[in-house]
Amino acid sequence: MCLLGACGTDKADTKLYQKESKETDSSSTQDDTSEDKSVDDSEAGDMTVHFLDVGQGLSILVQSEGQTMIYDGGDRSTSSFVVSYLKEQNVSKIDYLISSHYDSDHMAGLIGCLNAFEVDHVISSDYVHDSKLYTSFVNTVDEKGLEMEHPEVGTTFSFGSGSFQILAPAETDPNGSNNNSVAIKLTNGSNSFIFTGDAEASSEAAMCNSGIDLDCDVLVPGHHGSATATSWNFLQKTVPEYAVISCGQDNQYGHPDKDTMDKLESMDIQVYRTDKQGTITVTSDGTNLTWSTEPCNDYTPGDAEDQGTQAVGSESKAESSESAQSQAVQSQTADTQDVGTEDQVWVSATGSKYHSRNNCGTMNPDAATQMSRSEAEAKGLTPCKKCY
Repeated sequence: MCLLGACGTDKADTKLYQKESKETDSSSTQDDTSEDKSVDDSEAGDMTVHFLDVGQGLSILVQSEGQTMIYDGGDRSTSSFVVSYLKEQNVSKIDYLISSHYDSDHMAGLIGCLNAFEVDHVISSDYVHDSKLYTSFVNTVDEKGLEMEHPEVGTTFSFGSGSFQILAPAETDPNGSNNNSVAIKLTNGSNSFIFTGDAEASSEAAMCNSGIDLDCDVLVPGHHGSATATSWNFLQKTVPEYAVISCGQDNQYGHPDKDTMDKLESMDIQVYRTDKQGTITVTSDGTNLTWSTEPCNDYTPGDAEDQGTQAVGSESKAESSESAQSQAVQSQTADTQDVGTEDQVWVSATGSKYHSRNNCGTMNPDAATQMSRSEAEAKGLTPCKKCY
């Protein structure tokens, strides 16, 4: 169900919705030759991320301390919108222009950006795409006197008050496109975002095996919420608080797929959707995230007849059932013990979960209450999937 007003027809709603960010592990694998900028939470400045409504495509604008990044540019039909939007945000120079891969719904608008703005760096995937659009992109980069840079996984770049790190591709497939997507983790203080382009399950598996910390606050599910991406393993590594899905309203592909939406809902990940809410912005101050609107939490698939196809969904339900039975046994055992020897858990002021710590996710430690696990379960609370 959508929250009132969040998924309505008025996409211009700018009601601020602020959530306190979760604690994250700042350690990560970095290339010794890369630029590195470590920023203490208290020293981090503002970083604003714009998820542009480019229909069935992807385009993300990031601004921080006078620097600008554009990650993908949408399709031809929205190229002029992307350029106009950037100008409305007073963009005159793009420090990093990132083309995740060379499909038209991600790359076409970047050509317009190259022609409209001064650009310092072009980061792209190291493969050749057989299309006139790719040739146009390469020629435009060359005409501007720029080079297409292909940084290795683990390379970290300083950006604004934070940094971003290359997560993928570990290797490129000359016969593929989606799994050649450049994926990045954008960090500002204790806040972090992951953008994966159209990266699918095999690329996600490589990211999970890279040794890089994938924990994030905000995830953009790959390939517009397709079932070919957002694998269980990847979600369990990233454990995002929020997912922002970029897809077109009533698109022909049925994105987002039911498999993906079921996973997000089962993990209590709050959802934003450009097909329901239009352009969405969020500002990080290094600790808190302030959104331009409330999450719509609309977990319905793009195709109303989509019944889902992945067996892993059923397996997950079975695992959940087994876990619930195990917890019931533990609860019964606890009833026979002294209360003082029971496991103690933390419960937020408002919520349906119990936690192993008082600062999990967006919890306010000062408002958390401690009680026994059996007491929490008696109140109908279930364990948090992130800390249990």
